[in-house]
Amino acid sequence: MNRNTLFLLALLSIFGGIPKTYGQALGNNVERIVAVVDEDIILRSELDQALAGVRRQYAGRENQLPPAEVLERQVLERLTLVRLQLQRAEGTGVRVTDTEVDEAINRILRQNQIDFAQLQTQLQQDGFSLAEFRKTMREELMVQKLRQRVVDSRSDVSPSELEIALTSGSQRTGEVRLSVLLIGVPDGAKADQIETARAKTEGVKKLLDLGWRRYDQIPPSFADLVSGMNTGEVSQPMRTPSGFYLIKLTDKRETSQIVVTEYNARKILVNVSELQTEAESKREIEALYTRLQKAEDFEKLAREMSDDDATAPLGGDIGWFALEGLAPEFSEILSVLKDNEYSKPFRDASGWLIVKRVGTRQADRTEEYVRGQVMESLRQRKGEEAYELFLRQLRGEAYISYRLAKAP
Repeated sequence: MNRNTLFLLALLSIFGGIPKTYGQALGNNVERIVAVVDEDIILRSELDQALAGVRRQYAGRENQLPPAEVLERQVLERLTLVRLQLQRAEGTGVRVTDTEVDEAINRILRQNQIDFAQLQTQLQQDGFSLAEFRKTMREELMVQKLRQRVVDSRSDVSPSELEIALTSGSQRTGEVRLSVLLIGVPDGAKADQIETARAKTEGVKKLLDLGWRRYDQIPPSFADLVSGMNTGEVSQPMRTPSGFYLIKLTDKRETSQIVVTEYNARKILVNVSELQTEAESKREIEALYTRLQKAEDFEKLAREMSDDDATAPLGGDIGWFALEGLAPEFSEILSVLKDNEYSKPFRDASGWLIVKRVGTRQADRTEEYVRGQVMESLRQRKGEEAYELFLRQLRGEAYISYRLAKAP
């Protein structure tokens, strides 16, 4: 079982655990409440399950974990934040269907190259049932949907914002390869705890390789730091709300020229509608194909016979375009044609088509790519800031009481 699967199992431990009511908890002498989150509670068993998942993730790397009491507090805070997000998602009508859960599990199987039986075996070894796993996936999808809803509503970038960013040069382009190490520090840590965490960064040799990332794919504080670093350089410990980060700039590269093949084509469309059946449309397109085989002019036929109001007046001219994003049946046919060849009739969503490839050219899309990269960077930063603010507001509005003191 690879690292991605282990991460998901750790995620299960964070999201897992069936929420109990006060009555259920008080009726069981074994269970103890470790946190009250509005009208919900978190039990000791849920916290222990989450802690076990984190420790499984760090098997063989236990020295990277904070002290037990600090880890316990951090995990409990994570459980609390997850519970708050689930409460808000449920309260605002976020729903996840069984089909969506099935699709998410299938993605996990494909990504980790395992089958369902192997997943069940791993779950059993880690003490989880399939029902718990499905519940966890449902909750994770609910949180993802909540986040997407918040981000989509608060991360619009205006044309003027994009132009200012492009002209100011404040947005970095290119890619960097980073390696990182985090030494966690709990909220409200004392000075000696902070110094202990900082000291742990000294003499560290091995960091986690994050691979190649665009600047818009890393936190702004990381981007600001590494932009002034040389290849192979390791930063001084960087203090963040989560703890101390060590960052190594393993390599960097500029955005290379983006060149794509563009196609110019013409088409003849015969619609299928309530007024013209499938069979009638097919007979009409086949008749037009026969006329083309008899050397009639494609442009003239398109102008006179095509049902496409946008291209018919232009002799069926679609203009220049890249194949990316086109319907597969259209792009596949166009890619195998030679210049000035036309296809046999084929069906797409709108009706029956004949397409003629007029020519191809190589187009430099670097500027377009850079604009898209800067736009995505602005949207991502706005979205991250918006969701961080949303989470702070969510936490600030909630009643939260931690009860981690040991039972007498």
